Amino acid sequence: MSQRDPFGAVEVESRRRAAKPLLSRDAIIEEGLRQLTSDDGAMSLRKIAKALDTGPASLYAYVTDMSELQALVLDRALEAVEVGEAEGSWRHRLDELLRSYTEVLMSSPAVALMAVRTTAVGPNALRIAEALLGLLAEAGVDQANAAWAIDLLTMFATAVAAEHAQGSDPGAPDGPVAQAINRAPADEYPRVHAARKEIMSGTGEERFAWSVDVLVQGILSRARSVATRPPSA
Repeated sequence: MSQRDPFGAVEVESRRRAAKPLLSRDAIIEEGLRQLTSDDGAMSLRKIAKALDTGPASLYAYVTDMSELQALVLDRALEAVEVGEAEGSWRHRLDELLRSYTEVLMSSPAVALMAVRTTAVGPNALRIAEALLGLLAEAGVDQANAAWAIDLLTMFATAVAAEHAQGSDPGAPDGPVAQAINRAPADEYPRVHAARKEIMSGTGEERFAWSVDVLVQGILSRARSVATRPPSA
């Protein structure tokens, strides 16, 4: 049986008495996002129902299950991603879009972790995909390579956000990576030992910019090779 599209579901009219605020899918999504971005980051249908002064069963008229709610809430969170706000070259605008995407996810550990588990497919995810495709087209990337590139770029940004979801820096001088590098015996791991300073070098921003540059240069290189490839006989 095919899964229902939560973004294509028909809005249900609330039948609650006038003394209570009208129940709606939008109210449920907003409350879910509020809970997700709160201090404990815990979101549940039961908590949402309590906050909206209704029973959990009432919510199922608007969302079929928790996975559907997560998809809706994630897309609402992505509404904050700035698309088309920056000026300058296509590359600068691409960098700024990816930074905005990453910062939105990093603004809440729960949102960042949910983005790893939930496929972003709503209107705001499509808005971001449309912008990325436009920027890559401006760079001369063909449609086929650009279509796969948007997945690669957003997955990278999501992974960065999730890695820092708990507010700690894995690459900090006293962090787990440094501890592992420092205790690695030189006779067992000679290359790791020799490169230990380089492995731990650079700020988070420098590493982010480097990674984006590597990804973009790879995408451009792939697109150029396709463009210069002779047609099949």
